[in-house]
Amino acid sequence: MNTPYKGLPQGADRIVYVREIPVADLPDEVREQMDGLKVIWSVHGADGRQLALVADRRLAFHLAREHDYTPVSVH
Repeated sequence: MNTPYKGLPQGADRIVYVREIPVADLPDEVREQMDGLKVIWSVHGADGRQLALVADRRLAFHLAREHDYTPVSVH
C-alpha cells in the first residue's frame, strides 16, 4: 500500500499517547486509590511526561480530545 499520508490534523506537537497500565505496577500510594481496578489508562505527552491516569481507555481518548490533543494508542 503506497497511499500518501498527510499527517495528523493537529500536528506533532498536539499528539498524546494512551496506554494500559496494570495497577500492580503502580506505587503503593497510587494503588491504594484504585478502588479494585486491575488496569488503568495513562495519557502521556510526546516527551514521555505522564499527563493523566484514568479508569478506562474511552475516557482517556475523550480527555485528550477535550484538550485539543490527538490521542494515539501505544501497545
